[in-house]
Amino acid sequence: MSMSTTLTLEPLFRRPIPFSITHRSSNPNTFFFPPPSSLSSSTIIKTPSSSWSPSHKLHAPKFQAFAANTDTLQPLQSSDVLFSKIFPINRTELLEGKIFVRLDQGRDLRNWELTVGCNLPGKWVLHWGVSHLDDVGSEWDQPPRDMIPPGSVPIKDYAIETPLKKSSSAAEVDNFHEVKIDLTYNSEISAINFVLKDEETGTWFQHKGRDFKVPLVSYLKEDANVIGPKKGFSFWPGALGQISNILLKSEAMHDNDQDNSKQSSEPKQGNSKLEGFYVEMPITKEVTVNNSISVSIKKCTETSNNLLYLETDIPGAVLLHWGVCKDDLRRWEVPPAPYPAETIAFKDRALRTKLQSRDSGKGNSVEISVGEEFSGFLFVVKLDENTWVNDKGNDFYIPLSSSSSSLTVKREDQSERVQREVTKVESQEESSSTFTDGIINEIRHLVTDISSEKTRKTKSKEAQESILQEIERLAAEAYSIFRTNIPTFSEETIVEPEAAAAVESETLVSPEPPKISSGTGTGYEILCQGFNWESHKSGRWYMELKDKAAELASFGFTVVWLPPPTESVSPEGYMPKDLYNLNSRYGNIDELKDVVKSFHGNGIKVLGDVVLNHRCAHFKNQNGIWNIFGGRLNWDDRAVVADDPHFQGRGNKSSGDNFHAAPNIDHSQEFVRKDIKEWLLWLREEIGYDGWRLDFVRGFWGGYVKDYLEASEPYFAVGEYWDSLSYTYGEMDHNQDAHRQRIIDWINATNGTAGAFDVTTKGILHTALDKCEYWRLSDQKGKPPGVLGWWPSRAGHWRFPSGKEMQGYAYILTHPGTPSVFYDHICSHYKSEISTLMSVRQRNKIHCRSTVKILKAERDVYAAIIDDKVAMKIGPGHFEPPSGSQKWSSVLEGRDYKIWEAS
Repeated sequence: MSMSTTLTLEPLFRRPIPFSITHRSSNPNTFFFPPPSSLSSSTIIKTPSSSWSPSHKLHAPKFQAFAANTDTLQPLQSSDVLFSKIFPINRTELLEGKIFVRLDQGRDLRNWELTVGCNLPGKWVLHWGVSHLDDVGSEWDQPPRDMIPPGSVPIKDYAIETPLKKSSSAAEVDNFHEVKIDLTYNSEISAINFVLKDEETGTWFQHKGRDFKVPLVSYLKEDANVIGPKKGFSFWPGALGQISNILLKSEAMHDNDQDNSKQSSEPKQGNSKLEGFYVEMPITKEVTVNNSISVSIKKCTETSNNLLYLETDIPGAVLLHWGVCKDDLRRWEVPPAPYPAETIAFKDRALRTKLQSRDSGKGNSVEISVGEEFSGFLFVVKLDENTWVNDKGNDFYIPLSSSSSSLTVKREDQSERVQREVTKVESQEESSSTFTDGIINEIRHLVTDISSEKTRKTKSKEAQESILQEIERLAAEAYSIFRTNIPTFSEETIVEPEAAAAVESETLVSPEPPKISSGTGTGYEILCQGFNWESHKSGRWYMELKDKAAELASFGFTVVWLPPPTESVSPEGYMPKDLYNLNSRYGNIDELKDVVKSFHGNGIKVLGDVVLNHRCAHFKNQNGIWNIFGGRLNWDDRAVVADDPHFQGRGNKSSGDNFHAAPNIDHSQEFVRKDIKEWLLWLREEIGYDGWRLDFVRGFWGGYVKDYLEASEPYFAVGEYWDSLSYTYGEMDHNQDAHRQRIIDWINATNGTAGAFDVTTKGILHTALDKCEYWRLSDQKGKPPGVLGWWPSRAGHWRFPSGKEMQGYAYILTHPGTPSVFYDHICSHYKSEISTLMSVRQRNKIHCRSTVKILKAERDVYAAIIDDKVAMKIGPGHFEPPSGSQKWSSVLEGRDYKIWEAS
């Protein structure tokens, strides 16, 4: 099974789009990580200089929900304090260190000592065993007893686990631990194998997905004395952080007089003796840091306002995003001035204040005056561009005192251990059942309140509408929690069979593209979106496009996407009525056949744009609702889903999200599926379509798409799974994993028979270009951040900021996936540049599953190397491909982008 996503440069539904269909890397164990320069707020902590104890780095913190120690901050203590509370906040910071492996010769040639060490805090265990000369395969055996260090524990009959202990030779470094294994160079043991485990986190560290191997015979392999490949280092599921390239530091003397003709299993005394080595491998681990936020309230004796003191020991720049409310609905308002220093308005709905450093130099604080007419103070805390701190998914809420009541808090409340959630660019693992139950109870309370006769009589219409709006908000929140707790389709589980050979290969070559399948085509496809949102206005678009077929073929396009062909209530074609009536605003059925034939004559495949989610009715039912269909497919209201309140369907509930402008079709009905399959087959045979662009696939289960594609056997198929990206207070989140996961879940439901427009990558690219935030183009593992980074053989985009279109094309035409070019762009002044990019892609055989190595993802520049053949950069920042054995030649340069080819 293989997958694809599509990247485009124009809107996918409301407007036409260029896109790229991305494909997952063939090697599920390959990880790419952003360079340290792409991480924000890094702090370097110096440690004493030692070859065994290099400095640690504390990277931008990552957050999660937890209970915390409340002793780090003390609230304001005074007899006139009306309210005081501490909110515990635990953060996890990324601590960078190294694993060390060293093989030293003992007092004579037969005695050696293997040392494995780590300078990060943790409960480290060496899981190890040996291989013998006559072993077949990669099985381990337990070592001889005289090799096993004290304190070791046998694991069945094949391995030993030995804890690492604090190093006596590095007493000044608290966190350095090591284990030493004494061994004798003999004729039976060929290698020592091991992996390293941190029992605190359950993380296993491997060597590029395999065991570490320390060879004890020089003829075991030509490169036997090198631990692992020189290209990188990865670790098993559950590992945290980033792994950089391996740094090899050989300290052994190499004998240049090796005699390769001697193959004796006995130790070789002169020209083939064992060689020592020393290797350092960077690793990272998360460590928990306890912080807290303290809030205290006093009354101002002069103004009677509430004086709110907020303090936190969180280091660095901290922004307080705050507002006030007047009732229990907690709707944010901006209070009247005065405001603290360094306060700005945020979209007229809130205020944003930079907290001031405390006199002690530790942490930050602010004092805010709030009028007594307000009943509550609301806030969240922003730590950096990607990190927000909130209260278990809600805003922090502080009740304010009023003339009618006085608020006091018992001392025991000040030390209660409350869980706090911090929104961060990582998946949230908080159990939400309790929280969801609370939301449901709130909804029930509100429904009971608004339904009561007393409420209807006493509450104004506006108040009742407010309650209804609150019910809607809570319902949406509960649904969101439900969606985020559905088991996900992990990137590590995506293995495409056709790439299996590449996975097993040790050579660092680009994996071959998949065989022809409906999800990928050949893997080398370049798609042209052959229309725009106004193409219907001429009434003869098919004939106009026919005249362009030869020219489009000359550019190198292999597939063209035509507009929806059916009779439609909307002129663009996305509100279909009679599916068998192919006389549309773009031309009649004969002209459609003619243009398809013309493209086939020029070697270009043709996609039909089919709308399967909804259909406009011909007649009203007895209640005056449009849900009765005419034409050849004269369905009644059983073909309409039952849970769309606008169209009174008698079918089953929808298997997706409803499109409220037209009756949503119930694909669970057997007669509906039978008719759709027959229609798709008719389109293939009668018109000559080679495949499909599937509109609004979010509206129905991907399993039905699988059924339709297996019946119609398209050459290529791509779905439009349009969904909103994740934002926090109006700013796009860095982590869009949940968004791309939903697209991947849909592709998985189709069993990989269809690709999907990579809306995730498109949206991220749009923001990155518009705001000069190119760091967004690398996710937390150093991969492309959209579907392209997880399942590249299926990925898509909408229109880029004006004047930056070519940066978008420089990205999608050099990256894996199936790129799509918008018709208007290839016929504009961009023609020459796009054509050159297409030539670069074809000349270097970049395909749907090509490999990407991100070299830079910083504020003003993104740079990557694809398949070791093409280097590219976008953004105003500087980049040049690394010099070395590989030479690079510039082939194209434009406004804020540049492309190189390997010489």
